[in-house]
Amino acid sequence: MEQSEVQALADKLDKLIEHCQKLEQNNATLRQLQDGWNRERSQLMQKNDLAKNKIEAMIGRLRALEHH
Repeated sequence: MEQSEVQALADKLDKLIEHCQKLEQNNATLRQLQDGWNRERSQLMQKNDLAKNKIEAMIGRLRALEHH
Protein backbone atom coordinates (compact mmCIF):
# COMPACT_ATOMS: atom_id res chain seq x y z
CA MET A 1 0.00 0.00 0.00
CA GLU A 2 1.44 3.37 -0.99
CA GLN A 3 1.87 6.24 1.42
CA SER A 4 -0.81 8.30 -0.37
CA GLU A 5 -3.31 5.45 -0.03
CA VAL A 6 -2.52 5.12 3.65
CA GLN A 7 -2.93 8.86 4.12
CA ALA A 8 -6.24 8.85 2.23
CA LEU A 9 -7.47 6.01 4.41
CA ALA A 10 -6.32 7.83 7.56
CA ASP A 11 -8.15 10.99 6.41
CA LYS A 12 -11.34 9.02 5.80
CA LEU A 13 -11.02 7.42 9.23
CA ASP A 14 -10.55 10.84 10.85
CA LYS A 15 -13.69 12.12 9.12
CA LEU A 16 -15.62 9.05 10.24
CA ILE A 17 -14.48 9.53 13.84
CA GLU A 18 -15.46 13.21 13.69
CA HIS A 19 -18.86 12.29 12.26
CA CYS A 20 -19.42 9.71 15.01
CA GLN A 21 -18.56 12.30 17.67
CA LYS A 22 -21.07 14.74 16.18
CA LEU A 23 -23.72 12.03 16.13
CA GLU A 24 -23.02 11.21 19.78
CA GLN A 25 -23.40 14.88 20.71
CA ASN A 26 -26.64 15.15 18.74
CA ASN A 27 -27.92 11.98 20.37
CA ALA A 28 -27.15 13.32 23.85
CA THR A 29 -28.96 16.58 23.03
CA LEU A 30 -31.97 14.70 21.69
CA ARG A 31 -32.09 12.52 24.81
CA GLN A 32 -32.09 15.63 27.00
CA LEU A 33 -34.91 17.12 24.95
CA GLN A 34 -36.84 13.87 25.15
CA ASP A 35 -36.42 13.80 28.93
CA GLY A 36 -37.76 17.35 29.12
CA TRP A 37 -40.76 16.53 26.94
CA ASN A 38 -41.46 13.42 29.03
CA ARG A 39 -41.40 15.46 32.25
CA GLU A 40 -43.70 18.06 30.72
CA ARG A 41 -46.05 15.35 29.47
CA SER A 42 -46.19 13.82 32.93
CA GLN A 43 -46.98 17.19 34.50
CA LEU A 44 -49.71 17.87 31.94
CA MET A 45 -51.25 14.46 32.53
CA GLN A 46 -51.32 15.14 36.28
CA LYS A 47 -52.97 18.51 35.71
CA ASN A 48 -55.47 16.89 33.35
CA ASP A 49 -56.34 14.24 35.94
CA LEU A 50 -56.77 16.90 38.61
CA ALA A 51 -59.08 18.94 36.35
CA LYS A 52 -61.05 15.80 35.44
CA ASN A 53 -61.52 14.93 39.12
CA LYS A 54 -62.65 18.47 39.94
CA ILE A 55 -65.16 18.45 37.08
CA GLU A 56 -66.50 15.06 38.09
CA ALA A 57 -66.90 16.32 41.67
CA MET A 58 -68.76 19.42 40.44
CA ILE A 59 -71.06 17.28 38.31
CA GLY A 60 -71.74 15.08 41.32
CA ARG A 61 -72.62 18.11 43.45
CA LEU A 62 -74.91 19.49 40.73
CA ARG A 63 -76.71 16.17 40.44
CA ALA A 64 -77.09 16.05 44.21
CA LEU A 65 -78.63 19.54 44.13
CA GLU A 66 -81.06 18.46 41.42
CA HIS A 67 -82.37 15.64 43.61
CA HIS A 68 -82.97 17.89 46.62
